[in-house]
Amino acid sequence: MAGTPLLQVTELKQHFRMSSKYTVKAVDGVSFEIRTGETYGLVGESGSGKSTIGRSIIRLYEPTSGEITFEGTDISGNLNRKELRLLRTKMQMIFQDPMACLNPRKKVIDIIAQGLDIHKLYSSKQERTEKVYRILDKVGLSREHANRYPHQFSGGQRQRIGIARALIMEPRLIIADEAISALDVSIQAQVVNLLKDIQEETGIALLFIAHDLSMVKYISDRIGVLHLGHMVETGTTQDIFDNPIHPYTKSLLSAIPHANPVKEKSRVAIAYDYATSGIDYGKGVQHQVSDTHSVLATEEELQAWTAG
Repeated sequence: MAGTPLLQVTELKQHFRMSSKYTVKAVDGVSFEIRTGETYGLVGESGSGKSTIGRSIIRLYEPTSGEITFEGTDISGNLNRKELRLLRTKMQMIFQDPMACLNPRKKVIDIIAQGLDIHKLYSSKQERTEKVYRILDKVGLSREHANRYPHQFSGGQRQRIGIARALIMEPRLIIADEAISALDVSIQAQVVNLLKDIQEETGIALLFIAHDLSMVKYISDRIGVLHLGHMVETGTTQDIFDNPIHPYTKSLLSAIPHANPVKEKSRVAIAYDYATSGIDYGKGVQHQVSDTHSVLATEEELQAWTAG
């Protein structure tokens, strides 16, 4: 994992002005990095800012402040044509609801090839068709599916179409925004295993946004824990699951049900309420617990947590 990060996010803020007196601070000073071939899991409860981060990185939202560097290029400000092409071809997104992001009036072949059409990445219609067929094979769909419409597929198949649409651009980074949360559990495993197989084959990096901690543990190399727009803890998967430090991280992990009914019966969920916790994210700084593990806290909070 040595070398320059593929994606580096520094002090990213995404604020939404709701009125003259009220601004929602959806993301408030988040920093992390992703290296080539790595999967970075982003977890947290609903409303913590996970999806907002993904959309800000790929510039569906205009970042309020902070710096986003992709392949050594700053993509957080106004983008010229070259930078925009880099962003639109080498970074792709898989959305949560596949049906909502697939045009119901277009055939699958045209949906998947849309990026190729926009950027003119083929020299003939035959080459376009062959590229779509190859990517359909890769995601486990039949070539016969190319001439069908999205409503003729199941939820899992639609998500595979969304993955194919992202992969056909040969990206360096894929942002999977709750890509499995709307699927049945058995289908979730299939989609996650597909992403892992594709990653091993192509070496792409993944930003995996989810709230299912067991799935994040399975797929991720490193994990960032978000709460109220702040990155409260980040580290390797082993760091987060074996040695959680922040009370919010401990609370999240305690909520994971056990498959063993005996252990599940004795499981105790740890409550965490930011309003009554006495913790102030605004005063905390990122402390390095180890080379791979950091936590957002004041000196006094960190000493109390590690002593306990």
